[in-house]
Amino acid sequence: MSGELDAIKQRRLEQMQQQQAQQQGAAAQQAQQQQQVEEAKQSILRNILTPEAKERLTTVKIARPQLVEQVEMQLISLAQSGQLRTKIDDAKLKALLQQLQSRKRDTTIKHI
Repeated sequence: MSGELDAIKQRRLEQMQQQQAQQQGAAAQQAQQQQQVEEAKQSILRNILTPEAKERLTTVKIARPQLVEQVEMQLISLAQSGQLRTKIDDAKLKALLQQLQSRKRDTTIKHI
């Protein structure tokens, strides 16, 4: 009886180790894919932004990461569709950031 119990425990331990190895492999693959996507995104942004605009985007990303993500996706979409004829400079980026920021609705709480 004890031998069977040990064999069952050993099989279960091996199964759990296999599952853990598969999960780690999948996580590593997902991280690699995310890194490749990020590298491609940064490459496109380097091509469509002036150094000053890229610096501004990096600075704004510290305070407003979701806004910057939205701007980056919009710029990449425009670049891939061929709608951008020139590089985006700092002034154009500021205007775009202000435009997207003004769309945000202010929420107020009124006490009754």
